Amino acid sequence: MPPYAQCRLHVAPPYAPHAAMGLRAMTAGDASGTLEQALAHAARLLESNPAMAAEQATEILKVVENQPVALRLLAAAHAAQEDMQGAVDILHALALRQPNWAFAHLDLGVALGRSGRGQEAITTLRKAVALKPDLPQAWRALGDVLMASGEHAQADAAYAQHVRCSTRDPRLLSAATALVENRIPEAEALLREHLKQAPTDVAAIRMLGEVAARLGRLEDAQHLLARCLELAPSFHAARQNYALMLHRGNQPERALVEINQLLAVEPNNLGHLNLKAAVLCRIGDYEPAIGIYGDLVARDPRHPSVWMSYGHALKTAGHTARAIDAYRRGVELQPSFGEIWWSLANLKTFRFSDDDLAIMRRQLARADLGEDDRLHLAFAIGKALEDAGEYEPSFAHYAQGNALRRAQLDYSADETTARVDHIRQRYTREFFDARAGCGNASRDPIFIVGLPRAGSTLIEQILSSHSMVEGTMELPEVTSITRTLREQADAASEMPYHEALASLDANALHELGERYLEHTRIQRKTSAPLFIDKMPNNFMHIGLIHLMLPNARIIDARRHPVACCFSGFKQHFARGQSFSYSLEDLGRYYRDYVALMTHFDEVLPGRIHRVIYEHMVEDTEGEVRRLLDHCGLPFEESCLRFFQNERPVRTASSEQVRRPIYREGVDHWRHYARWLAPLEQALGPVLGSYPEPPGREVL
Repeated sequence: MPPYAQCRLHVAPPYAPHAAMGLRAMTAGDASGTLEQALAHAARLLESNPAMAAEQATEILKVVENQPVALRLLAAAHAAQEDMQGAVDILHALALRQPNWAFAHLDLGVALGRSGRGQEAITTLRKAVALKPDLPQAWRALGDVLMASGEHAQADAAYAQHVRCSTRDPRLLSAATALVENRIPEAEALLREHLKQAPTDVAAIRMLGEVAARLGRLEDAQHLLARCLELAPSFHAARQNYALMLHRGNQPERALVEINQLLAVEPNNLGHLNLKAAVLCRIGDYEPAIGIYGDLVARDPRHPSVWMSYGHALKTAGHTARAIDAYRRGVELQPSFGEIWWSLANLKTFRFSDDDLAIMRRQLARADLGEDDRLHLAFAIGKALEDAGEYEPSFAHYAQGNALRRAQLDYSADETTARVDHIRQRYTREFFDARAGCGNASRDPIFIVGLPRAGSTLIEQILSSHSMVEGTMELPEVTSITRTLREQADAASEMPYHEALASLDANALHELGERYLEHTRIQRKTSAPLFIDKMPNNFMHIGLIHLMLPNARIIDARRHPVACCFSGFKQHFARGQSFSYSLEDLGRYYRDYVALMTHFDEVLPGRIHRVIYEHMVEDTEGEVRRLLDHCGLPFEESCLRFFQNERPVRTASSEQVRRPIYREGVDHWRHYARWLAPLEQALGPVLGSYPEPPGREVL
C-alpha cells in the first residue's frame, strides 16, 4: 500500500505548535500518528493561512522526503497564494513519481486548467478518471476545462459522470448511470419517481433538466433548472446548465443575465467566458465577443475549438485576414480538425495551397479519423479541387461528404411533401379572408425566404445598405413560435402546429406578432425603422407570418433550380437543411418549395415579391429599384454599392457579398452537369419552366 493511503487526515487531532520538532525526534512506534497529526494540521491551515500551511508542509518534507500528501498540501498552498506555476511544478513531479495515483493527476489537471493550459489539463484529467473512474471531482474538473475549450457535448458527458459518481442514493445512482449510458426514458422514470419522494432534491432536478434537454424539450429543461436555482441559488453548475439552455432556446438576454451572475463569482472562469462570447455572437455583438475570444486564446492558445469560434466571429464581422489566421492556428494544433478546414473553404473566396491539399488528403486517409472530421474534410477537399478545376474528383469528394452526412440524418422527402400538401389545403383564400385585420400592424420586419444558396444574402446586403433598413441575421424566432404552437396543440393531431395556429383568435395572433417583435429587438443595433429576418426556411411559415404580421414585407429569393440545388449540395450547413445532402432530396425539396410559393401567390396575390437571381445579375439597378419599391423605400445609390457595406454577415456568402456582383457564378454548375441527372430528374417540370412555375396541376 502506498504511503498516502495510510493518512486519515479527517480523524487526526490538532497539531501541536512544535510538531515539526516532534517529527524530527519521533520513534518508529509513534511515527505514523505524529505524521498524521502534522498533515492534518497543515490541511487545516490551508483555508485560513496558506503561507503557514506551506511552511508546515515544507517541514514535513524535510523529515519525510517526497511524502505524497505533504506534496499535495504544498502544491495546494502555492495555488491558494496564486503561485500556479509553483503548484504545477510540484504536482508534475508528484504525478511522475506516483503515476497510478488519481489524486495527483486530478490536482495537476486542476492546476493546469487554472494556469490556462487547458489542453494539458484535459489530458491529465482524463488520466485521473481512467485511474479512478468513480472520482466525482475529477469528472467535474474535466467538465469545466472541456466547457472552457468549447467542447460542450463532451463537457455535458463529463458532468453527467460527475453526478453519477457523487451520489450515494441508489435510485439517483441508477438514474445517473442510465443518463450516462443514454438510456433516457429509464433515467426520466427513475428521476420522476425519486422526486415524488424528495421533491426538493436539487441534484435530481438538475439531472431531470438534462433529460429534458436531451429529449429536445428546452422549455421543460429551463423550468426545471430555474426551480433548481430557486431552491439553491449558489448551485453554480445548475446555473451554467440553465444559461446554456437559455442560449439554445433562443433567449440570449436571459442567458446573459445568468452568465454574468456566474462571472461575478468566477470572473476568470474560461467556460463561462466562452459561453458569453457565443451568446454575444448570437445577438450580433461581435466586437465584444471577439475581445473575449482573443483573451481566451491569449490565456491558452492550445484549444483548436476556441480558435475556430474566434475565426467564426472574425469572419462574420468582416475581419477576413484575421479569421484566416485564427483558423490556421486551429489546424496547426489539430490537422485532423475537419470543421476548421471546411471553415476556410466556406469563406468561398479563400484558396487552398498545394500543401494545404496534401495535408487534408493525408488526414482524410487516416483509418482512425472520426466521422464528423471525415465529412468536413471531404467537403473542404471538394472545394479545393473545384477551385483547381479538377471537377470529377471534386464531385467525388462532395458526394462522399454528403453521403456521410445524409447517413447521420433522419430526413424524409415524403414527409416534407405531405407537410406542403397539408399547408396548401388548409391555408386557402377563405382561411385568410376570415382572419383579415388580425395580427400586429407593425411593418418593421422584412422577411427574405427561399432556399439556401439562392441569393438571399445578396438581397439582404442590398437592402441593409439603405439608410432605413438594418440587416441582422437568420433569426430563429419564427421557428421558436412554431415550436411553442406545436407544444400547445393536441400531440395526436396530424399537423399540431397548424392545428394550433388555426384555432387562435385575433388577440392571440396580435400577441404572436408582439412576441416576435419583442424577442427580435435585441438583434437591432441601430435606429433604422425596418430590419431584415433572412431565415430562408421561413417560406414554410408564410401563413404564420402573414397572420401575425400582416404588414411585414416578404421577399422570395429564387435561383435556377440546378444552380441553387447543386450549390446546396456543395455546402455543409452548420445545422438544419437536412434535405441538402442528396441530389434526389434536393430536387424534391425545390419542387415542393415552388409548389408552396405558387400556392401563396394565388391565395395572397401581391403579398410576396420575387427576386430572380439571374435577373439581379443581368439588370442590377432595375431589380434593386423594384425591390425597394415593394418595400415602400425610396431609391438610394448606396444600395448599388452594397459591397462597401461593412456590417457583419453571418452566412456562407459573407465574403461573396462583400464584392460586386459577378456573372461567372451563374453557370458554374455546368462543370458538374454530367453527374447531376438524379437532380434534374427529381426537379421534373420546375426545371423546364424556370423562372416561371409549371402549371398547378403538375406541382
